[in-house]
Amino acid sequence: MQSNTRTYVIQATLFIVTIITTTMAGAEWMYGSFFTFVIDIVKFLAGSADAIPSSVKRLGWAEFVQGFHFSIPFIAILTIHEFGHYFMARYHQVRVTLPYYIPLWFAVSQSIGTMGAFIRIKSQVHSRLKFFDIGIAGPLAGFIAAVALLWYGFTHLPPADYIFTIHPEYARFGSSYPQFVYENASGNLALGDNILFWFFKTYVADPARLPHAYEMTHYPYIFAGYLALFFTSLNLIPIGQLDGGHILYGLIGKKKFDIVAPALFTIFAFYAGLGIFRADSFAIGNDALFYERLFYLAIYIYFLYICFKRATDNPSTGLMLSLIVVVCQFAVSYVHPDWEGARGFLAFVFILGRFLGIRHPETEENKPLDLPRVILGIFALIIFIITFSPQPFTEV
Repeated sequence: MQSNTRTYVIQATLFIVTIITTTMAGAEWMYGSFFTFVIDIVKFLAGSADAIPSSVKRLGWAEFVQGFHFSIPFIAILTIHEFGHYFMARYHQVRVTLPYYIPLWFAVSQSIGTMGAFIRIKSQVHSRLKFFDIGIAGPLAGFIAAVALLWYGFTHLPPADYIFTIHPEYARFGSSYPQFVYENASGNLALGDNILFWFFKTYVADPARLPHAYEMTHYPYIFAGYLALFFTSLNLIPIGQLDGGHILYGLIGKKKFDIVAPALFTIFAFYAGLGIFRADSFAIGNDALFYERLFYLAIYIYFLYICFKRATDNPSTGLMLSLIVVVCQFAVSYVHPDWEGARGFLAFVFILGRFLGIRHPETEENKPLDLPRVILGIFALIIFIITFSPQPFTEV
């Protein structure tokens, strides 16, 4: 009983802290500034007289309260996702914990306030059917909630001059501000399109109120909905023990999964790192630069080897796959030097390859799924396709 109470206290504390950090993060995105009190405290304790520059807008209690417009819908979708897993696991009499939320906030750079949430499965899952049901319940529930939030966000856009409350300096340009303020600007973040997000922007939103791509992070419901789609697509990648991995394993079984999942992981790694090293960047001319790039290339190959080492039973196969990926990336960059992947996905490639795993644990019962579940599995694949953004975040 004491152990259970301690676990509940930890979970409740993490939830409360995550609400606070996501609220702070939401306010920072909305107002394009930071809560600087942490820096002030550190400087005070260090006895430093350095002040925060006057050009930095200090966020206070009023801005924090506004941050709830981001944190409440965002955390609600995370919670709906996790409880989709939870209730389905309980339905199948699989022991699971309540969700653990992971807070994350930085004092000097913007974050989204959390690294997500997870539940722990505390008993063995014995069948493909149970893995499938538990895996698909979370993304389906979260996806429905995300669509509802985006519909609300795009149908309740504030007037176009709302952006002037965030950027008063834009007001002198009026509605023509995009023609002037981005001409030599840098550091702007655009949300990359996926099919569903594009649909909402194109067919649901009022064009007269639709914000510029660089300003959408200031609109909390749209930003929270977009992030929900982003995390849904990541969870639905059909690899390892991600939700998509559970779904694919239920659909095709262990034998086929152990072939398909490493192949998909290889394609994912290839795309993520495409464009980091180009064939023309190793042209002879500057020996010092050539050897420097060669050194970084060796590090990159070793990074891929770490990611691929557990993809097969033979570590040397992991090295071979790493070299094949690099050679293919060089070949593509030689033919199409303008093609680039999304380097931010490399962190997820590392997490998958090194920690979460690429393959799926085998189950005692391998009975194929019935037709309704197969249709649901196909629907989950469609959700992945329409929510996946090849370039989710583009900074200019």
